[in-house]
Amino acid sequence: MSEQPEVSEPDGLPEGFVRLLGEYERHLVSERDLTAHTVRAYLGDISSLLDHAHRLGFSDVAELDLRSLRSWLAKQQSLGLSRTTLARRATAARVFTAWLQRTGRAPTDAGASLGSPKQHKSLPPVLRADEAADLIRSAAAIADDGSPVGLRDVAMLELLYATGIRVGELVGLDIDDLDDDRQVVRVFGKGRKERSVPYGRPAARALKFWLELGRPVLRAEGAGAAVFLGARGRRIDQRAVRDLVHRRIADVPGAPDIGPHGLRHTAATHLLEGGADLRSVQELLGHASLATTQLYTHVTTDRLRAAYRQAHPRA
Repeated sequence: MSEQPEVSEPDGLPEGFVRLLGEYERHLVSERDLTAHTVRAYLGDISSLLDHAHRLGFSDVAELDLRSLRSWLAKQQSLGLSRTTLARRATAARVFTAWLQRTGRAPTDAGASLGSPKQHKSLPPVLRADEAADLIRSAAAIADDGSPVGLRDVAMLELLYATGIRVGELVGLDIDDLDDDRQVVRVFGKGRKERSVPYGRPAARALKFWLELGRPVLRAEGAGAAVFLGARGRRIDQRAVRDLVHRRIADVPGAPDIGPHGLRHTAATHLLEGGADLRSVQELLGHASLATTQLYTHVTTDRLRAAYRQAHPRA
């Protein structure tokens, strides 16, 4: 079960609303199996919504309607919150009102028709194929001394780029999640949804060197079945992986300063540029919605447009 988050309710919330927040927290943690960070964000948003409802004179969540939800978002906008934050809060409200109806706490789903402010979608920075190759080469050059940490770093970079998995999915890998014969890794994404992602021979080779020559040397008591270990010999944390990616990216001249999520963007972009279909990339990345994956088509289209302007005589 996920770590229990701590959320403070606004002062003056009715006891019934406070009790409801506790019930909703238990639902998010035990039934939806969300991370502590996500639970904390959801509860903070719903706490704000309930405070707004209380100020409107509501004493029961069954009184919530579309108008009151919109007035809450309008209030947030007047406070200068970004479109991204407003969109997240609208999503939190929809999830909450759906739960209220499903559990019989409200007769209707007040948020079913609640829209989200349109977000300005910026194109994520990605590496070119040659920059990605340089990234791996620079890490491999440092690992030439055969040090356990060097072998680990190459294996992590190869796997991140080969699969496009999230950094949280990478650090959560156990030995049994790797299928050497089929070159497939099993990962658990958001909401503990399981998927299998293939990887290529370079990643397989780097993993073999790490698991046979590096991991046994670095492993300490408490490592368990973790694939990747930190300097103290136990499961590596996300911060260490982010630091590694930023350090190695700095070795690639002209490359944008990206982290592990930038490598995820890069993997998706290169798959699409290489001819992979959108549905396959969606499945590989573990996106719940195809709309999320479609962001990468904007990246490839942007590159195509730039190449056209540069190369076509009548561009």
